[in-house]
Amino acid sequence: MSGQLFPNQIKAGTTFKFNLNLTAYPASDWTVYAYLRGASAIDLQSTAQGNMHVFSVPANISKDYKAGHYGFSLRAVNAGTDEVEELESGAVEIKADLASISENADLRSHAQKTLTALEAVIEGRASLDQERYRINNRELYRTPMETLIRLRNQYRAEVSREQAKASGKSLFGRVVRVKLG
Repeated sequence: MSGQLFPNQIKAGTTFKFNLNLTAYPASDWTVYAYLRGASAIDLQSTAQGNMHVFSVPANISKDYKAGHYGFSLRAVNAGTDEVEELESGAVEIKADLASISENADLRSHAQKTLTALEAVIEGRASLDQERYRINNRELYRTPMETLIRLRNQYRAEVSREQAKASGKSLFGRVVRVKLG
């Protein structure tokens, strides 16, 4: 199979639709199933419309999908022969239904939350001069400042990549357009 068949993202609380035209697996003989496993188990079945395998999940069903990263398996099943072919497998992200989230939800990514935490630790440590100390028989070791700064820089880069991807910018830096001819 060339190209990706299954969407890489589903937004809970919205109508989820996609069609597959699979000439090797005609809709008249084959049914396509999508099995998603992650925060919950979701099983989808296509319906035949001419040559197309049609997946359609109404918003009132998808609103109950739990947000998170899921593994998926897209399979074609021939009811006449009990033959099962895996067409594709991979990962899909289900995005939360914003209409059903409380006002106190933290929707930042792991990278954004970790960057904020690292920056708070670095800021708090700016006035401390000991990396470790001992009182009676107890010792406290703090993560070295160099390690914290290295981690902060890694998470800054990850957050920048996330923001560039979300805004549709190139993940490889500045785009240089060249005209040849």
